[in-house]
Amino acid sequence: MSTPSEMFRRYLSAMVLNSLATAEAAGLNATDYYALNLLDLAGPLTSGELATRTGLTTGATTRLIDRLEKAGCVRRVLDPADRRKVIVESVGAPPGLDKVLEGTRRRLGEVLMSYGEEQRGVLFDYFGRASEAYQEATDELRS
Repeated sequence: MSTPSEMFRRYLSAMVLNSLATAEAAGLNATDYYALNLLDLAGPLTSGELATRTGLTTGATTRLIDRLEKAGCVRRVLDPADRRKVIVESVGAPPGLDKVLEGTRRRLGEVLMSYGEEQRGVLFDYFGRASEAYQEATDELRS
């Protein structure tokens, strides 16, 4: 029988491994997939903000943006408030990403729908609060 800690670690490991496999199946590396997810969730970001959020150096962020731009996933736009800055905008998911995600989405949907409405409310409350806690812990580690 697994302890709650072991169960949670298995969950996190499975999630990370699925993300890595998804990125590979979509023809992306893990960092590119993560950056696209950040842009999808946060909206357009300056290259500096993208560097901060990914934990990459400015040089590595420039190469990341170059790859994503070449793949047709993002575009660079000059910041109207400061023409020295570049804003990175998502222009769409890589071709085939939705197809790659079908199995994961279906399986997780089945799991979630096996819970009652009130239980799903608790789960989504946890996801929101845990996301904030992880972000705070990440910010603390980086400072």
